Amino acid sequence: MALPVGTQAKYWTLAAVVFFGVLYVLGDVILPFILGGAVAYCLDPVADRLEKLGLHRIAAVILISVVALLIFVLGALLIMPTLVEQSIALFKAAPQIFSDLRNFLTTRFPDLMDGESTISKSLASLGETIQSKGGEFVSSLVASVSGIVNVLVLLVLVPIVAFYLLLDWDRMVARIDDLLPRDHAPTIRHLAREIDKTLAAFIRGQGTVCLVLGIFYAVALMSVGLNFGLVVGAVAGALTFIPYVGALVGGALAIGLAFFQFWGEWWWIGAVAIIFFFGQFLEGNVLTPNLVGQSVGLHPVWLIFALSAFGTLFGFTGMLVAVPVAASLGVIARWAIGQYKQGRLYRGLYDQEAVAEARTPEETSADIAKSRLKD
Repeated sequence: MALPVGTQAKYWTLAAVVFFGVLYVLGDVILPFILGGAVAYCLDPVADRLEKLGLHRIAAVILISVVALLIFVLGALLIMPTLVEQSIALFKAAPQIFSDLRNFLTTRFPDLMDGESTISKSLASLGETIQSKGGEFVSSLVASVSGIVNVLVLLVLVPIVAFYLLLDWDRMVARIDDLLPRDHAPTIRHLAREIDKTLAAFIRGQGTVCLVLGIFYAVALMSVGLNFGLVVGAVAGALTFIPYVGALVGGALAIGLAFFQFWGEWWWIGAVAIIFFFGQFLEGNVLTPNLVGQSVGLHPVWLIFALSAFGTLFGFTGMLVAVPVAASLGVIARWAIGQYKQGRLYRGLYDQEAVAEARTPEETSADIAKSRLKD
């Protein structure tokens, strides 16, 4: 006999409370395991593909681990120092940039940019504020990341966790499936497939799009000689997961910097603009259709809210689990709405009335005759 709905709701509510309680209390402790699980989840399709090509599972995992480790080391040695250096230099150059902007506006609009006007004072202080706060922000960000994700976690614990989870991923999935409540196993499997589809489209697909566009923007902007091109490319690529935001923010930042650097050399400013137009064309017509698909299933507003809420409540660890939780809640909500629309509460007597209106007089007379015969 199946458990009553009220009892089931109590069990699932208790499980949710325990999950969020563990996340709140042990956030920093479980961080490397969440990172390792995320890495294993992203790389599991690669391991499955290598198995289909004839490699044993452990050989496939070792090959993936070696390649990933080489990419990480090269990125840490070649890209991160330049990225941090350009970020700090950009913050230091902010006062001069805003000073040039104020002089430009003063020349073009002398009445608007009077020395005592609000706009003039705001531009004068904005650059100094960015310089003072920006350097502190970069330093505190690096310090906080170093405190949360220390060298031991980065170099030892996360790769080890990812290695073992990737090695046993299929067995873990089978074990969890074996523990599902038998009455609800088909429904849970259906929801799990939908959640996996959404996460795969977003994390694997959209993550790849962000990476490709970030590399493209950085390389292209640096090739035309734009200062801070690596920073602009990283920002644009990182924000690409929100539709149009990455291109708008990155494009505005790049074109604004190009105006100050290439003023008078309009072909270089045009080249910077063309880079972002081409990046948008590449994303909309090649990358997103092939890597993400037509629908990710995560609305940008819902995603931003989840990241903000989980980041505020649970810190950096909360931001890592925000996307899976948001995807899961979105899938469950759509499933619940579908169940509601099939239920009596939503449809009422609509189905019965529709069936009655669709019946012909002959069918109605036949039913009446059958009823009389039974009586």
